[in-house]
Amino acid sequence: MPDIAPLSARPEVLDFLLTRRSRPAKTLTTPVPDRATVETLLTAAARSPDHGKLEPWRFIVLERAANLRLAALTRDCGAMAGIEPEKIEKNARSFEDAHLVVSVVAGPKPSDKVPEVEQVLSAGAVCLALVNAGLAAGWGANWLTGWMAFDRPFLTEGLGLADHEFVAGFIHLGTETNVPPERPRPDLSAITSWVSK
Repeated sequence: MPDIAPLSARPEVLDFLLTRRSRPAKTLTTPVPDRATVETLLTAAARSPDHGKLEPWRFIVLERAANLRLAALTRDCGAMAGIEPEKIEKNARSFEDAHLVVSVVAGPKPSDKVPEVEQVLSAGAVCLALVNAGLAAGWGANWLTGWMAFDRPFLTEGLGLADHEFVAGFIHLGTETNVPPERPRPDLSAITSWVSK
């Protein structure tokens, strides 16, 4: 049996996690990570918990032209769905202003051992891991969804998703143009219970 080294404390990693802050997508610009860097970030994200090793998620990397196409499709699908014009425009602009977006596609798989909810939670873990990997690598990163993440015409025409798939997150990556202020964080005493027996 091979020797397994004990885990060592990584205070710099803990400090990063205690101070991490997403960068608003609308403040991100060029340059964006190159392909090799994106592949490294995806490799990190794919190390997320995945019960049963089902890989109930996959990635679609959207470059500039694809984002412009999806902005137009957002306007078309939003109008067909009767979404409020202001909401349509806000969501369309999230693509129109973007230069690089990774769609984390959730695709739960049939399993007698791993409930669908656990597979969906795994896709959410991938989204956060990708945001954190981007931030740790020095890029601005933000996790968005919006109604398009669940709109079947958008998903089918825009991303070619299967009927059981949806977008767990549109992860925007780029260069930050300003550092956002810290925002209020949860009051741990209000959301934590300690059970000793």
